[in-house]
Amino acid sequence: MATVIQERSKITAKGQTTVPKAVRQVLGVSYGGEIAFVVDDRGVSVQRVEAEEADPVIAAFLGFLEQDMLGNPNNVVAIPRSLAERMAALTEQVDVDLDHDIDGPVAL
Repeated sequence: MATVIQERSKITAKGQTTVPKAVRQVLGVSYGGEIAFVVDDRGVSVQRVEAEEADPVIAAFLGFLEQDMLGNPNNVVAIPRSLAERMAALTEQVDVDLDHDIDGPVAL
């Protein structure tokens, strides 16, 4: 007979929950990992989402940048102070909470 693990987790007012440690360990996921909830006629199951393969176009572009920076280090310079100050001024009223969850999928 298979080992059965039963863990409980409350759902917050925002619809969030913490995946119990034992479940994360069984799934082999940790911080930053992804899980999928699969709903079928037998109920709901949780599965680990396998990491997607790296985008070959992005990898090629990053490789190109790396080679260019290594071959032309004199072209790598700090942004002008005036530009940095302008960027800071434009964003100083923007409230950012780095611990706040992002709603929906994120595409980079």
